[in-house]
Amino acid sequence: MITNILKQSLAAVSIMTVFCVQAQDKHERYVQQLEGTSLQFSMEAIPGGEFVMGSTQSGVADEQPAHRVLIAPFWMGTFEVTWDLYEPFVYKDLEVRHNKQEKLDPNVDAVTRPTKPYLDMTFGMGKQGHPALAMTHYNAIQFCKWLYARTGEFYRLPTEAEWEYACRAGSTTVYPFGDDETALGDYAWFAPNSGGKTAAVGKKKPNAWGLFDMLGNVAEWTYDQYDADYYKQYANGVAENPVLIPTKLYPHSVRGGSFESAAQELRSAARMASDPIWKQLDPQIPKSNWWFPEAPFVGMRLVRPVTKPSHEEIMAYYDKAPIKDF
Repeated sequence: MITNILKQSLAAVSIMTVFCVQAQDKHERYVQQLEGTSLQFSMEAIPGGEFVMGSTQSGVADEQPAHRVLIAPFWMGTFEVTWDLYEPFVYKDLEVRHNKQEKLDPNVDAVTRPTKPYLDMTFGMGKQGHPALAMTHYNAIQFCKWLYARTGEFYRLPTEAEWEYACRAGSTTVYPFGDDETALGDYAWFAPNSGGKTAAVGKKKPNAWGLFDMLGNVAEWTYDQYDADYYKQYANGVAENPVLIPTKLYPHSVRGGSFESAAQELRSAARMASDPIWKQLDPQIPKSNWWFPEAPFVGMRLVRPVTKPSHEEIMAYYDKAPIKDF
């Protein structure tokens, strides 16, 4: 069922303004307003198409074999999810403060929220306009559920294939802008220029499809389970909207590199896997379902499919029980 959700694509439905209705009907960029609040975020229209996923030149085993993939059209967040949008999900009182009516819809209020972090989860790197970080894969999906309760629209994590396709933005080079890594500083916050911390989103150049910070700043969750050998099954033929449905707590696929990364880790084909060491300092037993106290380099970006699944299918995606982490 979940595989079908992730493979759907076609017409759109309305949101709050005539402009947004028209933009979505035409599969165009739109701005999602959270009704009754000052909160909003923008989504870029990503066209469907075919591309070659992976790398034939890097020599990195988990990027091979390079293979053809067909991707349905979707929308993707212009920016990484920032604390401005994420923190009201974490703290109900902040959400009430943002809500001009000073009340919450019961459906919104019923969404399970993260346990309050016992550390400063910004790690002193900045909050306003900065990417939210250190949330678990489960936490990221529950944030998407909160958005569904708030907007009625199905937001989710990108599949690993969708992420690479959107990152490449039609390119076939090592990086979305070409093969010359000396140009990375124009597009990404990474180890040589970040000063060891995140930056406010949107300060570097976007890729050809209008997506900012796809490389560096924070690495981004995908929905997929990470499997170093996953590409081998697609050595021949074309993979259509592939996704490796997660069934285990570790590892999940993470993409894009971060402010800590070297240039090699920011290549469009580069893959990364989540690791239980990211919770090593967590004193709770079982460890938190919500936070990675040693992963201040992981964040998220939203995707929305063009065809809206049924409510039952959406809830099947959101309501997978967390796996205890001992």
